[in-house]
Amino acid sequence: MTSSEIEFPSELKADPPALIASLHLLPSPTSNLEIKHTKLFINNEWHHSASGKTLSTYNPSTGEKICDVQEADKADVDKAVKAARLAFSPGSVWRRMDASERGRLIDKLADLVERDRPQLATLESLDSGKPFLQAYYVDLQGVIKTLRYFAGWTDKIHGKTIPVDGDYFTFTRHEPIGVCGQIIPWNFPLLMFAWKIAPALCCGNTVVIKPAEQTPLTALYMGALIKEAGFPPGAVNILPGYGGTAGAAIASHMDIDKIAFTGSTEVGKLIQEAAGKSNLKRVTLELGGKSPNIIFADADLNYAVEQAHQGVFFNQGQCCTAGSRIYVEEPIYEEFVQKSTERAQRRTVGNPFDPATEQGPQIDKLQCDKVLELVISGIAEGAKLECGGKSLGKKGFFIEPTVFSNVTDDMRIAKEEIFGPVQLIIKFKTMEEVVERANDSQFGLVAAVFTKDIDKALTVSAAMQAGTVWINCYNALNVQSPFGGFKMSGNGREMGEYGLKEYTEIKTVTVKIQQKNS
Repeated sequence: MTSSEIEFPSELKADPPALIASLHLLPSPTSNLEIKHTKLFINNEWHHSASGKTLSTYNPSTGEKICDVQEADKADVDKAVKAARLAFSPGSVWRRMDASERGRLIDKLADLVERDRPQLATLESLDSGKPFLQAYYVDLQGVIKTLRYFAGWTDKIHGKTIPVDGDYFTFTRHEPIGVCGQIIPWNFPLLMFAWKIAPALCCGNTVVIKPAEQTPLTALYMGALIKEAGFPPGAVNILPGYGGTAGAAIASHMDIDKIAFTGSTEVGKLIQEAAGKSNLKRVTLELGGKSPNIIFADADLNYAVEQAHQGVFFNQGQCCTAGSRIYVEEPIYEEFVQKSTERAQRRTVGNPFDPATEQGPQIDKLQCDKVLELVISGIAEGAKLECGGKSLGKKGFFIEPTVFSNVTDDMRIAKEEIFGPVQLIIKFKTMEEVVERANDSQFGLVAAVFTKDIDKALTVSAAMQAGTVWINCYNALNVQSPFGGFKMSGNGREMGEYGLKEYTEIKTVTVKIQQKNS
């Protein structure tokens, strides 16, 4: 779903010259897009913030302000939680709704996203800086597939009958948890919105969701579609705001039953602490990564180079799954470095609305400066800068695709999550050695291995301390498969049937009966 490969129409993929000549057949950004939704979405209505404050959102390509949106804080969180609690109360429209009808509403929302796909992709590209075609073919496709998948699950969530000892009839119910607080990041704003609300609504919960302050616009647009789809008031509430105010209020709120967060490990720790200190709300965390991508000498070299390239540079390197630690077996190391450097130098950086652009800007100046500071540290610690390493242009927050070789495991760039277009290529000699080095990290989100030897691939995949392992592919994420991390990359799982378990409570019901008959 967040695949690094944009899915062009099949008739064009087979003929690259035809693809270039037929760009007019590809979707186009919406021109003169009017931004209609800048207020808080609470109880199916648009509200000014209680404080009267606003926050500004900026175009990362230019650094210029797009617009101001209402800024939520604790008072607005209280209002939204009250609306969500009322919508979840016994006897409400939402609680009495047939499960199949919930599925119909989620499916209707997918229809509306499909209808407005060009506008949403345009808004996502404008607000986050990601290339428009990526937003259209990867992010929006992922949103639609996520909504449709969970729409199909609504009437298939059920308990079991259990043959207990004695004259009893025992069964279980899978019940919604209640009001769910959700906090999402800026790197995949709309896709993470869908990843959060779809399973929560599927199971019958209500939602208070905070988009990142850098990228609130598509989440607010979704508020209008949620209302149009026919969701009852209070089922979904959308609060743009800052983590230290609105986010903290959600994490510590005594009337929120569950919180789900995607973002940094540092903030994830604060959220888990706040949840524990308040009402022990259920917590799901999808956090950072420093993912190893292991390339053995018998791998298809050109294919592995391209997959490794996309695995770290996709979405400007702003991916929790980024394969930023690339371990390459010694016999092919030099050739791999050369080919990877040549590929990075060919990567097209520029205007996200240009169909030829592969890489847009970083999200903001703070992130851009952080990436460049880590690049400087890599040079200072002795890594070899093969290409890139500098900012690009006079406007916006662009960084050259950067490749380092001769990287060692003790360097900062090999240990810290960079979250930018920086590829690290590290040499290894044996399988046993690389497994130990790859696992020597506080993170454990994903890993990958490239080899033609299936025994080697399965041995390595079993040894990896990561929630997802890809063999001869990268970023092969699907809505049907669970996703989440080991160690400090988080806890719980999102997506697939496993993701539903994070949004239900299991209740055991036992009835005394006159006589049991087995």
